[in-house]
Order: sequence, then structure tokens, then C-alpha cells
Amino acid sequence: MTKMTLRTTPLMLTMALALSGCMSLAPKYERPAAPVAAAFPAMATSSVSNEAAAQIEWQRFFADARLKQLIDLALVNNRDLRVAILNIEQARAQFQIRRADQLPTIAAAISGNRAPGPNDSTTSTYSAGFGVSAFELDFFGRVRNLSEAALAQFLATEEARKSTQISLVASVANTYLAVLADDELLDLTRQTLGAREESLKLTQLKYDNGVVSNLDLQQALSLVDTARVVLAQQQRQRAQDANLLVLLVGGPLPDTLAAGNTLAQTALSELPAGLPSDLLSVRPDIRAAEQQLIGANANIGAARANFFPRISLTGTAGSASSELSGLFKGGSFGWTFAPQAVLPIFDYGRNVATLGSARAGRDIAVAQYERSIQVAFREVSDALAGQATFAEQLRAQRSVAAAEAERFKLSDLRYRSGASSYLDLLDAQRSLFNAQQASVQANLQRLQNQVTLYRVLGGGWTEPAR
Repeated sequence: MTKMTLRTTPLMLTMALALSGCMSLAPKYERPAAPVAAAFPAMATSSVSNEAAAQIEWQRFFADARLKQLIDLALVNNRDLRVAILNIEQARAQFQIRRADQLPTIAAAISGNRAPGPNDSTTSTYSAGFGVSAFELDFFGRVRNLSEAALAQFLATEEARKSTQISLVASVANTYLAVLADDELLDLTRQTLGAREESLKLTQLKYDNGVVSNLDLQQALSLVDTARVVLAQQQRQRAQDANLLVLLVGGPLPDTLAAGNTLAQTALSELPAGLPSDLLSVRPDIRAAEQQLIGANANIGAARANFFPRISLTGTAGSASSELSGLFKGGSFGWTFAPQAVLPIFDYGRNVATLGSARAGRDIAVAQYERSIQVAFREVSDALAGQATFAEQLRAQRSVAAAEAERFKLSDLRYRSGASSYLDLLDAQRSLFNAQQASVQANLQRLQNQVTLYRVLGGGWTEPAR
């Protein structure tokens, strides 16, 4: 029978599957110990809720209806998240390719051949068959370990997608809060600018009538222009924050968004920290780093298998006939069985170098896994420190603003009665404005820290709707 496309008989296929994947040369995987303390620093305030942050859906954590709509839009339209989802599809396809290598590929073909024969005759040969070509019998687990490494990469990519969503939810929330703070600061600055312009008119009138000096007039002008500078800065910051929100959402903000709260009306609950060991199961970035470590561990097994014989199988089965019409009716049946074993003898250190590279890759993956835990521990510790201090900072800053408001009121009365200089009044105005701005910023930092704590504790991931 002439050369034909390949097929294994049921017996050959059964033998191939039974003999492949008999052992694995990969080291036994053991999760490295977490290189962090057993507990977070004792700075966290106590929380009434015992529900872990990772178990609180973002739809429950955020109460603002407008913010919820923005997050929903971002989860649909954000390009970074879209890339993360497509990366999963790519990794899944790569895994399926590696998994397919563990099974024989069966193909079928029909061929014909005409050649000159003796006495000016022509010889025709037709063949049809099935077969498997160069299927590796995975005695030493090389193909299986490569498949396990591809699976770990796929799972790591899935975890990376979850981490991307968690970061996106937090970024949208923090940017939205920044926009609310910008709005409050703009209102405050416009009010302050209006009051200073009225004061400037009064001072100009007094100067024209010789009641106050040119120094008082220039100080009033300086205060007005300073407020205009701050207003321009805040308008620019408001526009930039709005642009960032559009980028995160993935498109222009629709006009049908629900009404939202102001920054002063926004409240987020405190979150329990739990233990550092909890992060290993709730932080997708840590789980992704561990999957990378598992894949690097499997690559060592594949590299070790290169030192052993690589056994492949080629087999065919089919029929041949001198006439096309007789190919499937009376053609002769034939089969071939051709195993091949290749053992490296001189490779000039290629296999040794490959194994060394795999081991170094595993050590790198261990270091990256440990660092991901340390980074997570630091992020949670920082957020807990903020939770313990930002509330008190806001309370104190609001008290400062109230005191400065009272001071300005008294300074204005004293100035009008002639008991105080205009310089004292201007100083009280500046201090009040600064204290009010600081109060808004402190409230923003407190709320953004709560969002950050929610993120670093693994909150913000929910399974997409099917």
C-alpha cells in the first residue's frame, strides 16, 4: 500500500492512551509560607459588621444610585477590563491546545497516483485511510506538565481579570468622589470670591472717600485675585477629574444618570480587617501569583523530561486499489505501526540550560508570590491606619473651620466698630477659606480611604450576569 494519511486502529489508540502520561517529574508543589506578620498593626477601629469585605458586593457597599450606574457602565465599556477578558479567552485557547497534545490527532485522506509501467503501460494506485502521526507517548510527563503549566497560566489570567475589575470599581468610585469634592470646592470658592468682590467694592468706596489707605485697597485686590487663581485651578481639576471618569467609564456619561449625593451626604461603612492569611484566598492578585508559581513548577517537570527518551508513534490503517471504483469495495486492507524513540546524547548543554532556566523561573515566581503577599499586607495596613485616623482628622478639621468662621465673624464686627485693623479681617478671611477647603479635602481622603480598604481586602468582585 502506498503512503496514506494516518489512522490508529482501536487497539493502537487504546495502547497509546494507556501508556501516555504514566509519571511526572515535576517537584511536589508546596505553597510557600506567607512572609508577613500573623496580624495587622493594631490601629484599626472596631467594626460592628463581621462580614468580610470580599463578601460584600459593590452594589451593597455603595449606596449612591448615580455611582452604581457609573460602575455598571464601566464594567461593560472599560477597555482595560475588555482586554483582561480577551486575555482570558487567549489563555483558554492556549490551554486547550496544550491539552489536545495529550491525545492523538486523527486524520483521513484519499490519494491517487499514476506512474508509467512496463511496455508503455500506466499503473494507477488509489488509497484511502486514517492514521495518527508522531503522537508522543508521554511516559515521563513532559506533555502533561506543559498542559498543567498552560492551565495555571489560564487560571492566573482569570484571577488577573478579577483583580482588574476590583481595581476598576475602586477607581470609578474614588474618581467620582473626587468630582464631588471638586464641586464642593468650586461652590466654596465662588462664594468666597463673591464675598471678597463685595468687600473690594466697599474698600474701593472707602479709599475713594479717603477712609482707608492704598495698602488696604491693595490687600483687598490681592485677596480677590487669589480667589480667582484658586477658582481657575479648581475648574481645571474638575475638568481633569471628569475626563478621567469618562475614561474609566469607557464613554461619554449619559444624560439619564440618576441624581447623586453630595460629598457631605456620602457615607461608607467601616470594614473588618480579618487576618493576613485571609488575603491568600480573597485577593485575586495573590491567587494569580500562586498560579504562576504552579505553572513554573510544572515547567521544571517538562524540562526534566527532556533528559529521557521521547517516544512517538506513527500508525496508519486503510485500503488501496488499482481502480478508484474498487477503493471502498474490494481494495486490499493494510496497516503500519511505527514507534520511534529519540534519546539526546550530545546537545551541548541545551537540556541542562533549559532545566536551569525552569528552576530559575520557579524561584522568580516564588519571590513574586511572596512579594504580592507583602504588598497586600502593606496596602491593608496603610488603609487600616487611615481608617483609624481620618475620622478624627475630619472631626478636628471641621472644628477648626467652625472656629475660623466664628473668628471671621468677630473680626468683621471689630473692624466695623473700629476696634480692629483691616489686616486682621483679611487674615481671618484667608484662614477661614483655607480651613473650609481643608475640611472638604479631609472628608474626601476619609471616603477614598474606605474605598481603598474595600479594594485591598478583596471587595468589588462579583460574577458577571449570565
